[in-house]
Amino acid sequence: MVQLSAMAFSFAVSRTIPGERGRSGSIQTPHGEIKTPAFIPVGTKATVKSALPESISDLGAQAVLANAYHLYLQPGPDTLDEAGGLGKFMNWDRPTFTDSGGFQVMSLGVGFKKVIDMTGDSLNSDDVIAEKRERLAHVDDDGVTFKSHLDGSMHRFSPEISMQVQHKIGADIIFAFDELTTLHNTRKYQEDSLERTRLWAIRCLDEHKKLTDARSSKPYQALFGVLQGAQYEDLRRKAARDLGSMSSSGIEFDGFGIGGALDKSKLGTIISWAVDELPINKPRHLLGIGEPADLFAGVENGADTFDCVAPTREARTSAVYSPTGRFNVSGGSYRRDFSPIDSSCACYTCKNYSRAYINHLFRAKEILGPTLATIHNVYFIVNLVEKMREAIERGDFKEFKREFLGRYKGSE
Repeated sequence: MVQLSAMAFSFAVSRTIPGERGRSGSIQTPHGEIKTPAFIPVGTKATVKSALPESISDLGAQAVLANAYHLYLQPGPDTLDEAGGLGKFMNWDRPTFTDSGGFQVMSLGVGFKKVIDMTGDSLNSDDVIAEKRERLAHVDDDGVTFKSHLDGSMHRFSPEISMQVQHKIGADIIFAFDELTTLHNTRKYQEDSLERTRLWAIRCLDEHKKLTDARSSKPYQALFGVLQGAQYEDLRRKAARDLGSMSSSGIEFDGFGIGGALDKSKLGTIISWAVDELPINKPRHLLGIGEPADLFAGVENGADTFDCVAPTREARTSAVYSPTGRFNVSGGSYRRDFSPIDSSCACYTCKNYSRAYINHLFRAKEILGPTLATIHNVYFIVNLVEKMREAIERGDFKEFKREFLGRYKGSE
């Protein structure tokens, strides 16, 4: 039954970047195609913050990614299952992803909120926790016990529970439960954690097979394994080899997520370590990466899809993207600037509103300000990765990268 259902999910490579690992291709899911490389906007709680699902569809997003941890706590997986799954619940008829909840359990559990340090040049400790924060999550070999950030209630996630939650949420692409470490953890802890995540991955495959068989009337859900290993080449390569060749209960992973806290200064190199060990016929998703320079590094080194909250989070603070860099449209110099955020941009915001108007909305604390900035930022990033795909298809990716980053980085 699993093999027949799995025919609804497939991946094919179209073109490659000469001399590099990057490629264009296509992921087929029960709810449609994702042309890759592609940026997947984050709708953490079944909504891209401050924007209508129709707006996200209209700007060209091919899929959205929601979070299993948050949806488990509210409204609960049973509600989503009864609604017919995530897509129907939020009126989104295109493909959907859910991450496993591992990132939020760790980041909220040690008080880092939505941001984890992406540099490895500070403390080195296995008891890392944000200053003046309570530890809300405790990891053992069977799973994670955590305290809800909403009401303080206690909960338990294991590989099996994560699979059960994600199957009820019903996304097209789901991720195996993993332990996310920080760049601050010691080498010994990274090794122990990698082995824990490997064993959890086997349990995820077993539970996924069981649930897929039991819910055979539901659309097939593709399961991606998640690679950890922090900044260590041998651990990253080991994780990729282990999960890339892993088989249990007669099934393998449908694709892979490259996860963990990634040292931004070595991003391309770290991705390449994993990609070199993974099967070429399965898609690779780079978790939590969304800034333009990082996206170029990811695409060039073989990542196929990406997600990140940065475009929407920054939009809510009035930070907007342009071809020459990012700027805060709420700044005083834009009060009487009646040009669009980006005169070359085809998004709804830039076609209809001026910097001066959006400046006014932010200064007046009107909800429409973050909405218009979000539409622009998500369009900018989605369209940027689409242009990368088109450049790969044409055979001039490196020229496009040089031209774009030559302008963008020069003004940041």
